[in-house]
Amino acid sequence: MAERSEHVRVAVIGSGFGGLGAAVRLRREGITDFVVLERRDSVGGTWRDNSYPGCACDVPSHLYSFSFAPNPEWPRTFSGQPHIRAYLERVADTFGLRPHLRLDTEVRQARWDTEAKHWHVATSRGELTADVLISAGGPLSDPRLPDIPGLDAFPGAVFHSSQWDHDYDIKGKRVAVIGTGASAIQIVPAIQPEVESLTVVQRTPPWVMPRMDRDITRAERWLHAKVPATAKARRGMLWLLRELQVGAFTKRPALLGGVQRLAMSHLAKAVKDPALRAKLTPDYRIGCKRILLSNDYYPALTRPNTEVVASALREVRGSTIVMADGTEREVDAIVFGTGFHVTDMPIGDRVLGADGRTLAEHWKDGMAALRGSSVDGFPNLLFVIGPNTGLGNSSMILMIESSLNYIAEYLRALDTTGAAALDARPEAVRSWNEEVQRRMVRTVWNTGGCVSWYLDDQGRNTTVWPGTTAEFRRATRRVQLDEYTIVTAGAPEQRPAPVEVAS
Repeated sequence: MAERSEHVRVAVIGSGFGGLGAAVRLRREGITDFVVLERRDSVGGTWRDNSYPGCACDVPSHLYSFSFAPNPEWPRTFSGQPHIRAYLERVADTFGLRPHLRLDTEVRQARWDTEAKHWHVATSRGELTADVLISAGGPLSDPRLPDIPGLDAFPGAVFHSSQWDHDYDIKGKRVAVIGTGASAIQIVPAIQPEVESLTVVQRTPPWVMPRMDRDITRAERWLHAKVPATAKARRGMLWLLRELQVGAFTKRPALLGGVQRLAMSHLAKAVKDPALRAKLTPDYRIGCKRILLSNDYYPALTRPNTEVVASALREVRGSTIVMADGTEREVDAIVFGTGFHVTDMPIGDRVLGADGRTLAEHWKDGMAALRGSSVDGFPNLLFVIGPNTGLGNSSMILMIESSLNYIAEYLRALDTTGAAALDARPEAVRSWNEEVQRRMVRTVWNTGGCVSWYLDDQGRNTTVWPGTTAEFRRATRRVQLDEYTIVTAGAPEQRPAPVEVAS
């Protein structure tokens, strides 16, 4: 980006699925005066960053892609990271997004200018202003590393799963994997045959179901390319099956009992040792945490060079890791599969609203956004994958596309009203959030008996959407102007007193 300041109609933060999707939608709306600010040197978001061994998606390929950019050449029913990243690169090329990209450009601060009625954005490559700011950084972008005493003095290799050190040769090493989430269950079987010993540090065992993965045949790919309606039908069927499951997660968790029995059978078939099987059996209802898919995780844990320690990591003493139960193991490398900053998104400390407060300060009692997109006191700030838009059983691309529809409607509303900005009314945000939280009470995520990354420090579920993707699409189909204060150019902004989000 040029060193001099520039002004654009829209600035988009991030170039993963959300950011690239926003860019495509802007061009389709006839808006070409925009930039995509990306802190790394290439597009891809989480699918660029997560390149660890075995990295793959747990959503079927034909559902984990844009409806406006179908890919008939997916090689497997569940695609790996290289293929998903290549898909996003093709999207950037196919839709002419390269001229809008500002790579190696990290957003350091974004501040709403109440006089000029636009966003002032300071980046690592200079400054710019924008009428509208779209945050598409995503919740799985900033790794969370626990504060472990002695870790700084560990003499071996230490890295997070999303920052895999490919220069480090893991062959023949003694490796500890900390965590048993979605990344860890892919890493463990991928590296187990390579390492001398593998210590899996498990605080809470996950529920794991079989992964119905296979090669997509050449005939299937040919058919999808020649008759696009067949790929569309395949996508539709995958979507419908997941929509039919939503009620069990959100209204009647007891219906998940049959799924839990299948998961128990999957565990019993793979792990014959009763002591190990007991370690790997969760004590919470399936679905409370994200259900993981793997055919090779359990078998890897039964290998002679693998040990499961059912205790949290407490400290590091030299090259020795020490668990809360006193277990000690000498290791050469520590891999953290400990997740991301989801309910405390780091972007919150960098965005300042109309009253000068940061988004993090505004959200001190929990994240909340009108229809997952707008926050009161932050005019013309729009989120892709905002609060309570996550999913527990389907494709986030569906939610992203619904949010993009809402953003397009928002931009049209600015044009039709002649407004400089729209500012979500506090009572509208509060009403939306109260209804979301009311519906959340019955869900398996709140009643299943687990502590997950869906919940914030106060135990509030500010992450997941408690309904179907079709419901969210209906909710984001139109911008309702009575939910916003219209900010006109040249007029002083009238800011109501801050309203605390109901807890």
